[in-house]
Amino acid sequence: MNKLRRYIGGSVVLLGISLSGCSYLGFGDSITIGAKSFTEQYLLSEMTYFILEDAGYQVRQVENLGSNVLRSALENGQVDVSWEYTGTAIATYLNMEPITDPEEAYETLQEVDRENGLHWMNISNVNNTYALIMNRAQAEELEIQSLSDLAQYVKDNPGEIRMGTDAAFANRADGLPGLQETYEFDFGNGNIEYMDAGLLYEALYNEELEVAMGYETDARIDDYDQIILEDDHTFFAPYNAAVQIRLDVFEDNPEIEQLLQPLADILDSERMRALNYQVDIERQSVAIVAYDFLIEEGLIEEER
Repeated sequence: MNKLRRYIGGSVVLLGISLSGCSYLGFGDSITIGAKSFTEQYLLSEMTYFILEDAGYQVRQVENLGSNVLRSALENGQVDVSWEYTGTAIATYLNMEPITDPEEAYETLQEVDRENGLHWMNISNVNNTYALIMNRAQAEELEIQSLSDLAQYVKDNPGEIRMGTDAAFANRADGLPGLQETYEFDFGNGNIEYMDAGLLYEALYNEELEVAMGYETDARIDDYDQIILEDDHTFFAPYNAAVQIRLDVFEDNPEIEQLLQPLADILDSERMRALNYQVDIERQSVAIVAYDFLIEEGLIEEER
């Protein structure tokens, strides 16, 4: 049977809260892929599914998991492999201070998470980190392309720039307070607008703001013709997508790293944002977007 038809026909299991008591996990020689509850994770999971199935593996998926649930499922053996973000693992799971160098963050996880029975591999250039964004037209008009440019403009034109953020980013040391300290400027409390992160892109597009907090791989950046300001002082911690796999599963199946490496090699934030765009904005099927991308890149063979 065609792998895409079989996939769309119901091979994905959607879970909301808990994995406990799931009889479909962990039997036979199948590989269970876990994913969180947003488009980018679905795409990464499904591309992994197609690649492993193309190589002859029996593959199962569980999706729509919270970060902590997915992490527990990996540690408990209910999930075998997933894509995770280096910054999330360092700050949330391991309670470590942020590491700003991507390679150092990755190598730290490879060393530290071994003690938790996990192996990190296949780091990509998909960096779903925080970003400050502007409408392209206004950024060009004001000649702001980087965070240093923004800082200088705010200092030269106090009160002109309205900054949009959610409450979490506004109060995190690795968010707005640290950003302003690093770049030596201050928006001023009267120029900061607080709202849900999901509303910021549209508010910026509607010119209710001049600058907003965003996420680097969010498809709405392209949809609203916005730009990411260059973090030229490397303030934001990296959130590179990489594969984490149970150590025992990796030792039994070391070839999985080689199978997934070509995918990791070609993915970056821009490409990931374009894939997210096809799903979130154009409303295409996640499975079809993932499958077509792999075919176009020659990472799997098309079944006829």
